[in-house]
Amino acid sequence: MKPELKYIELKSGFGDNGPAWIGIAEFSKSGRTVYFNGKALKNSNAQGIAGNYYDLENGDEYWISGIKKNGTDRHWAGGGKIMIDRKVVDLYLSQVDFDKLDKNRFELTDIVPNDKQKFSELENEKLN
Repeated sequence: MKPELKYIELKSGFGDNGPAWIGIAEFSKSGRTVYFNGKALKNSNAQGIAGNYYDLENGDEYWISGIKKNGTDRHWAGGGKIMIDRKVVDLYLSQVDFDKLDKNRFELTDIVPNDKQKFSELENEKLN
């Protein structure tokens, strides 16, 4: 699968107010694992309480979704700034209905690169 711009929010311990990011997510060949910000997030098959993915290393739950055109990516009951990878701001603005970031809603950040090989080895180790 091609890398895509995604909204990702940490649910574990936070409910609807967890840290949230917008950035480019990469996918495994099957599309069931999302690689983002140095993490491998595995599809939970709706087994999670609040998230639709879980962190392969620590089990934290995450919500991952596409970008909403009107910019309302956070849950209606949630709050807090969304961290957006500074490298994708132009791409994000090309996909939404506004032309500049609201500094009250967004904070620029640098997303950590992914090490897919590390996670592949981790998953294979669990199988053995």
